[in-house]
Amino acid sequence: MHASADGVAIISHDPDLRRVAGRAARVDQLTRAELAKIDLGEGQTFPTLEEALDAFPDARFNIDVKSRGAADAAARAILKANATSRVLVTSFDDATRKAAVAALGGAHAVATSASQKGVIWALIGAKLGLQFLVRAALSGVAAVQVPERQGPVRVVTPRFIDMVRNAGVEVHVWTVNDEDDMRRLIVHGVDGIVTDRADLAVNVVKDLANP
Repeated sequence: MHASADGVAIISHDPDLRRVAGRAARVDQLTRAELAKIDLGEGQTFPTLEEALDAFPDARFNIDVKSRGAADAAARAILKANATSRVLVTSFDDATRKAAVAALGGAHAVATSASQKGVIWALIGAKLGLQFLVRAALSGVAAVQVPERQGPVRVVTPRFIDMVRNAGVEVHVWTVNDEDDMRRLIVHGVDGIVTDRADLAVNVVKDLANP
């Protein structure tokens, strides 16, 4: 999620429009009104976070705040939609994550997942078998959201899952688009799957619930 030039929270993974619209402009260089006029195909355009939260009042949202400038915009949208109970707010950058969480009332008021620094220390703690280090690294967060592998490093292992969950924190794995991988990870005990193929994930969950 990024913020527009006029400070509105915009749902966009990329900081610019090159990949989705063939334009070099950045999201933060255009106003909400200008972004709303950009055709992304199939009659779609850039929605605001507030619009999405209002359109799906029963849905839970995982919100990745991509820049420090978007932290306050995200918090305003979430508060206006009265949606703190159904969002998880995160960012790779710890300062950005903390700014957004603070604007929402703190970690006791909204769910948040660990930023890169917390994940690295939790991974080190799990590799060394140091539960106290895992617990300290993940203090104040509800989840870790990690890839199964990062380059040559296998992040998600049975020990990592067990030690993170023993710290009272959920393990979510991204981005998993293969049914066999989804099934294997769920059986190993992960709490969430981040995927581009929600249809496959639903089928896997149903199959595991009704063996």
